[in-house]
Order: sequence, then structure tokens, then C-alpha cells
Amino acid sequence: MTADRIIFLLTAGVILGSAIMVVVTRKLIHAALWLVAALFGVAILYGILQAGFLAVVQVVVYIGAIAILFIFAVMLTRKETLEKGTQTRPNWWLPGILGLIILIGLIILITGHIDFNRTAEQIPTNIDTLRLLGVALVSPDAFVLPFEIASVLLLAALVGAVFVASGKKE
Repeated sequence: MTADRIIFLLTAGVILGSAIMVVVTRKLIHAALWLVAALFGVAILYGILQAGFLAVVQVVVYIGAIAILFIFAVMLTRKETLEKGTQTRPNWWLPGILGLIILIGLIILITGHIDFNRTAEQIPTNIDTLRLLGVALVSPDAFVLPFEIASVLLLAALVGAVFVASGKKE
């Protein structure tokens, strides 16, 4: 087993653990911090794939902007949340079994795929992937519309968080 595979498996374990903690943790601020850990793990995977630009974008955009925006939104909209009894439902086992069945189905589907054990080919070094990515992001035929929609949605989320935090004026 190579060092890249060991780092990949460790990083994948951290990402999966962090993603599970995002879902199961009781405090919203802790969920946002676990999300930061999961997104940082994805940046490490980009580093393993020798996509340095995407790794930096992952850290700057997702961790530096979106996750911090989530944390600010949580802090702005924070209300007194006292625990009033148990937060689990009495029939929690039903969605748990359904999730387990879906997980087993996905594992069977993925491992049964013809290219499961195939490794990715090396990217040729003579191709300027950063230039191609920049052209794809600003090309009207590629990703400019989703890029702009994401920025408008982030602005709307920030304005909504400020509105909710301000409350009613008396």
C-alpha cells in the first residue's frame, strides 16, 4: 500500500466521521465546526490529486467564506435553546434501518461496477489545467451561470440571517 493510499484512507475516514458528526451533533455551532473539518478533508484530497488550485479554492471559498457564513448566521440567529426532554423520536429505528438498506445497496452498486478497482490516469504535465478551468468558469457556455447563482444565494442567505436576527422593532 502506497503512502498516497494511506493518506487517502485516513482523510476519507476523517471526512466520513466529520460528516456523520455534522448530522448527529446536538449543537448547531458544533455542526458548523464539524462541517469545516469535512471541507478541509476535501481540500486535502484535492492536494493528493495534485490539484493545488482547487485545494486553495476549497479552503478559501468553502471554509473561509461559506462555513464562516454559516457560523455567523448561527451566532446572529441564536436564541435561548434549552433542552426540554429527549430529542430522539420513539420510532428512530425505522429511518435507521432504511438508511442501512440504502447504504448496503450503494456499496453493492459501487463494488459491482466494472471500473471499481481501476486507478485514475496521470494528468499530462503539458496541459495548462488552471487556464482551462478559468476559461470554463467565465465561459457563457460552461459554469458562469451556476457561479453567479451561487453568489446571489449566498447574498440572500446573509441578508436573511441579518433580518431574522434583528427581530421585530417595537
